[in-house]
Amino acid sequence: MTSSAARQAKISIKARRRLRVGLGLLLALLLIISGKLVLVQGLDLGGYAEAAVNQLTKTQVLAASRGEILDANGKVLAQSIVRYDIVVDQVNNAVATYSRPGADGKMAKVTRDTGIAELAATLGMNADQVRSLVTGTSKYNVVAKSVTPELEAKVAALMVPGVASQPVSKRSYPLGQVAGNVVGFMGPNGGGSGLEQTLNDKLTGKDGSRTFQMGKDGIVIPGAPTTVVPAANGQTVKLTLNADLQYYAQQAISNQVKAQHAEWGNIVVVQVKTGNIIAMAEDTTVDPNNPGATKAEDRGSRIVTSAIEPGSTEKSITAAAAIQEGKATPDTRLTIPPTYTIDGQTFSDAEDHGTVNMTFSGVLAESLNTGTVMVGSKLSPQQRYDYLHNFGIGQKTGIPLPGESAGILATPDKWDGRQQYTVLFGQGVAQTPLQTAMAYQAIANNGVRLPPRLIDSYIDSNGVETKTPQAAGTEVISSQTAQQVKGMLEGVVTAAHYNDINVPGYRVGGKTGTAESPTAGGFSGYTASFVGMAPMENPEYVVLVTVQHPQGNIYGVTQGPVFNSVMGQVLQTYQVPPSTTPAFRPKTTF
Repeated sequence: MTSSAARQAKISIKARRRLRVGLGLLLALLLIISGKLVLVQGLDLGGYAEAAVNQLTKTQVLAASRGEILDANGKVLAQSIVRYDIVVDQVNNAVATYSRPGADGKMAKVTRDTGIAELAATLGMNADQVRSLVTGTSKYNVVAKSVTPELEAKVAALMVPGVASQPVSKRSYPLGQVAGNVVGFMGPNGGGSGLEQTLNDKLTGKDGSRTFQMGKDGIVIPGAPTTVVPAANGQTVKLTLNADLQYYAQQAISNQVKAQHAEWGNIVVVQVKTGNIIAMAEDTTVDPNNPGATKAEDRGSRIVTSAIEPGSTEKSITAAAAIQEGKATPDTRLTIPPTYTIDGQTFSDAEDHGTVNMTFSGVLAESLNTGTVMVGSKLSPQQRYDYLHNFGIGQKTGIPLPGESAGILATPDKWDGRQQYTVLFGQGVAQTPLQTAMAYQAIANNGVRLPPRLIDSYIDSNGVETKTPQAAGTEVISSQTAQQVKGMLEGVVTAAHYNDINVPGYRVGGKTGTAESPTAGGFSGYTASFVGMAPMENPEYVVLVTVQHPQGNIYGVTQGPVFNSVMGQVLQTYQVPPSTTPAFRPKTTF
């Protein structure tokens, strides 16, 4: 072999070696890549596939509707309107074509012009207008505001690139000021006042979601799975209030406050056998659609927030306690001097009188402080306190409204020499109008006090209604004692000189109340009230009228006419049969 041939052979051997080495390295590299593919696509030990999917997954909120608030007859007092704003990312919308499932289920190409035309037709807008709204370089632009959920679903089905929706919710109060102080209104972060605040957890629903996959270009990936979790709407709350009677009572007390140039006033209507609140009317009532138009101090319910001295309406509790403890009967005879002094404390009456002979019924009919103290002083201080407390004075009723006051009822060890007697006729003690109304509910209900019931039922998103149970009542006096006190209250109305209370066709009983109350100027004003029940043979409703600081001669101020009007309307509304027995007239003098 020549030297030239030997050199060629050596070169060939080296080339083959390099080729084998190169092929080996290539095979090793392919093996490594294959292993990675197995890890990612098969085992995915590092979660790379999940991370890739998550980068493409988008979730859209499906807003839950806030529950409605209804009156006892189903009239809507508050409702939520769920709407959606249709928005667009103009950059992601700038594509010539995109794909979406066709009517046959197969993927179909859609041009941008077609998508815009379909979007405009769905929204009921001009195509050129929609084109201008979706064209540009903005990442956010509003195409349409406040569309219905049904329309939003149709827009979503079009799968137009860059187009999305945002939920918005508006609270509406169709009856405006009717029960506005009870229903309340929405604040920026939930319920702002009234039941909207206290029942926020019940009324608030749970948002749902729509989850889908979207490419980096903002186009929904055709054929990718879409998961929808429906929204669960909040519970609907049905009240015991009667919207028609509520409106009637609001007009009545508003007119009364204006006529008497008073500071404020309110009316409470209670169903005796259930404790249901039929009306809670304030003279100034907030419109929840525009709460800013009403002063802040007038937006709540003074029926539960204002603790005031009740005055002579408290004498009925003293009468009940004395009769229950065997210290007196309605016919107990009393010789009453012009003034009465006990333990160094002297008491007088609103009107001057000489020494008079009266029964205990007459004392209540004439509303004499002197005679009330003469009988009430036979009760121990602890007994006086216990009966006031048992009738609900000095403790919250538990009604679901914000800011309820417990009132003021000091314990006997804190009473001074005079207060131990003034509590017998409604001074030195403070309570809310609702507490007064529920005390009379107990007398009307044969001595059983019930908690006020404002919520009748809750209705879930499936329409299933759950009644709120009536809490067990508390017997504060016997049925026999209650019957005697009711006779005394009817005697107040049938007294020859007292004819302001007159509900045609019905026997009525009740009691006036007048208490001194400081005014804004520091002068002494009055709180004037009347609380009554009807029909007296079997009372079904209690109505309390309270007016703060009426102007004029306090002895000429009466809440009788407005009580007559409201009680008459209540009895007619619920078709309570007229009385068929004569009015009871207890013996008042001897």
